[in-house]
Order: sequence, then C-alpha cells, then structure tokens
Amino acid sequence: MTGAGAISLRRYLLLGILLPIGLFILVDTISLYRQALAAVNTAYDRTLLASAKSIGEHIDASGEGDTAQLRATVPYAALEAFEADNRSRMVYRISSVAGTLIDGFADLPLWTGTIPERGPYAALVDFYDASFRGDAVRVAVLLQPIATERGRAMAVVQVAETLELRRTLARQILVDTLWRQAALVSVIVLIVIVVVQRATRPVRRLSAQLQARPDDDLTPLQAPGAPRELIPLIDATNHLMSRLQHLLEHQKRFVRDAAHQLRTPLAVLKVQVQSALRGDLAPQQALEEINDTVERATLLANQMLSLAKVAQLSHQSAPGTLDWAQVLREVALDLSPLIAAKDLDFEIATQPAWVRTHDWMLRELSRNLLHNAIKHTPVNASLNVHLVCDARVAALVISDSGPGISAELRARLFQPFSAGETQSGAGLGLAICLEIVQALGGGISLDNRSAHGCITGLDTTARLPLAQDKA
Repeated sequence: MTGAGAISLRRYLLLGILLPIGLFILVDTISLYRQALAAVNTAYDRTLLASAKSIGEHIDASGEGDTAQLRATVPYAALEAFEADNRSRMVYRISSVAGTLIDGFADLPLWTGTIPERGPYAALVDFYDASFRGDAVRVAVLLQPIATERGRAMAVVQVAETLELRRTLARQILVDTLWRQAALVSVIVLIVIVVVQRATRPVRRLSAQLQARPDDDLTPLQAPGAPRELIPLIDATNHLMSRLQHLLEHQKRFVRDAAHQLRTPLAVLKVQVQSALRGDLAPQQALEEINDTVERATLLANQMLSLAKVAQLSHQSAPGTLDWAQVLREVALDLSPLIAAKDLDFEIATQPAWVRTHDWMLRELSRNLLHNAIKHTPVNASLNVHLVCDARVAALVISDSGPGISAELRARLFQPFSAGETQSGAGLGLAICLEIVQALGGGISLDNRSAHGCITGLDTTARLPLAQDKA
C-alpha cells in the first residue's frame, strides 16, 4: 500500500527534467536580454559619438591654451540621426575644459568624469548616464582638440539622448526573446512528456499485471519486453514470490500436520476420560494415563509454539552477541537432574565462542540437542559435550552412547513430527534446531560413531558462524 503523499515516477521524472531546464532557460533569457541591451547601447552610443564628432568638427579657436576663444557652429546634420524617431530627444553642450559654456543647453550637467585609459573607440570619449530636466539620458562626452591657423585649444562636447527609444527597443527584444524561449520550453515539455510516458509504460504494464493477479497467484512475473533497468526488480520480485510460495506451502503443511498431531492426543484423552467415568480402570491408573496424555499434548503444543517463535525471530536482526560457552553451561546445569537420574558419565569442555543471535534461540538450540542426547543415552553410559572454534565457525559436538540412527531415519529426522525409533516425544525437537541454525547461517549434522564395525554412539554437530566484531 503506497503512502498518500508518495510522488509518482512520472511526476518525479518530469519535475527532475523540466525544473533544471526551466531554470537554465530563465538564466539564459536574462543573459540574452542583458546582451541584447548591451548591443543596443553600443549601437546608439556609436550614433552619439558620431554626432559629437560632427559637432566637434565645426568648432573654431582663436588663441592658444586656456585663453583661447572658442566658437561653434552646430550643423543640422549633427542632429539629423535622431529625427527618424520622435520618441527620443537629443541635446548638446559645448564648453571649454574649464567648463565655460560655448553653445548648447546650459542646464545639461557638466561632465566631471575621466576618459577611460583603454576605451573602445579611437577618440577621447566617455559615456555615462545622467538626468536632464527630470528625464534619464545617455551622454557621450568627447574631448575635441581644436587646431586652426588662428589658435589651438581643447573643447568638451557633450551629446545627450533620452532613453525612450532604447527602452522601447530593449522591451521589444525582451518580448521576442520570451516568445522564442516559451516556444522552446513548450517543445521541450512536449518531448519530455512523450518520452517519460513511453519510458514508464513498462512500469505501468507491470503494475497492472500485478494488480490483476489473484491473491494466491505467486507464479513468476513474465515481462519479456521490459527494459534492462527493470530486470533486477522483476528478478527480485520473482525471487520474493518464490520464497513466499515456499513459506506458504511450509505453513500449510505444518498446520495440516499440527492439526493431525493434536487431534490424536485429544481423541486419546477423550477416550481415557470416558473410560475413567465408566469405571473401567482404577482411579489411580486412569489418572496416570490421563497425565501421560496431557504431558505429550503439552510438549507438542510447546514445541509448536517454539517452532513458530523461531520463524518469527529469524526475520528480526539479532540484538547483540552472546558467548555460546556460557549459555551451554547454564543449559547443562538446568538439565543436570536428568543427567543424574540416568547416572551418566557426563563431560563438558568449552571455549569462548561469541555468536550473533537471540538469547532464546541459542538456549533453545542447546537445550533441544542436549536433552535429545540425554534421552537416547543408556543408563550409566557416557555423554560428552565439546564446543570448539576456528577462525570463523563455532562447532558444538554432542557425543552420546546411544544406538545411533539408520540411513532411512537420517533422511527424515529433521522433518516436523518425525520422531525417532523410540516413538517418544513430539518429533519437533530436531526440526526446531534445524530452523534455528539455518536462520543463523549455520548447519547441523548427525553422524554415527563406530568402533570395530559396531555403532557406539551418535555425534550431533551444530555449527554457527562466529561474530566478527567480538574476539
């Protein structure tokens, strides 16, 4: 079940592709507009410079230096370049270097700047923005050398233009740029939507295939036309379905077997109670038989619960590491009354063996194996327990003196409800041990021990990987 706020793959792809493209186009639009505006200013600045040069060529000087007398005759041609458009006005001012007005508009602010050292033009010219009678203007300043037969001097020619025409042209450039970028974005959006739709089509087809399946259909997915990027997901899904199918079949078989196994002691118990009520048996004998049946049913129920708990804990991460040697000695101490009751020659030898597991699983494994060995060891016989380690694995070897097992029994002894030749117990002890060691990444084996061609006992070996982060 997906979360209500989960974003779809298509929306994620669209946002992941279109947002960077939109940001790039926005930055590119601003950059293009600034470049276009700079080009417009450069073009109109050239016109201002041409007008200033035209005015400067008609200035006459009498005398030399600061005492020279300057006269200007501004031709109409100097202002002709601005007559084509009445949205802008041009004013000029001609003055000496000292600031004395020679001709033009006196209220045009006098230039106080400096000439750039490396200007773009082969002239003593400077461009700047100013204000004239409340309007923003662009001003070109030309230092015009005057050299005639009557004198030599330097004149300052200022030509100012209002910015209506420049701004109109800049706005037009901006609108044209935005229209082009909008068309480009529309094409990109359309292409991205089509490509994303086609790219996510296998995902939608696979989702529809899964939703159309019955609840109990765990067969592998068939997607021959899926792209390579989906193959790992399909393989993982098929692997998960295979495990679920195996788990489901195991649970069905276990429930079926458990129902059969529980039905038998309950039926026997009912018959025993009815027999006791009729007085067929002496009360003491009837109670003893009923007690035996209840104990067998209780043992079966407890081991079924243990098997279910192993399956639950196997899907949880282990909380920490435990010393198997300490756990094993504690379990042996708990079972010491059983060992003493059979007067066994019991020997235990351990060394530290740190394994990553749950405490209950490790104790249940040790208890079942040791209890099973005690049960099958004859009275006054020997029972040896050894826990040894190598670099990676800890091995628990329990050597009893029992009759061993046959090849036919070995093949089915780890199956649930498969008791040994004595037909005692519920037949779940070794099945629980197998589930535990497999959940912990280990293994278990049963090997007959023989001498002079005769079986002298059984070696039960359980192996668990050592925790690598604990010495």
